[in-house]
Amino acid sequence: MIDFDQIDKTIHEKARLSIMTLLASRGEWSFQEMKAELGMSDGNLITHLRTLTAAEFVKEDRDESGNRPRTTYKLTAAGKKAFKNYIDLLESIVKSIKPDA
Repeated sequence: MIDFDQIDKTIHEKARLSIMTLLASRGEWSFQEMKAELGMSDGNLITHLRTLTAAEFVKEDRDESGNRPRTTYKLTAAGKKAFKNYIDLLESIVKSIKPDA
């Protein structure tokens, strides 16, 4: 039986799962790129990024050397591990209900 208490509630929320998936797929995304890709408002995106940063799943880097500051985000080692564990758990759920081929 699957222990659903193992589902990471920080990642499981739809917006945060979307952010984690983007970061896992490419490594680094700017705030503006994520906002455009996910169709989220500034406030909504930053709220979820702060939650992921507080959990130490995401690292924020600010580059203020140009005319406009640029903020990028990437997964930390802990974030990569948590995301892999989350995906592995989802795969085990799918396998438990899928008939053998």
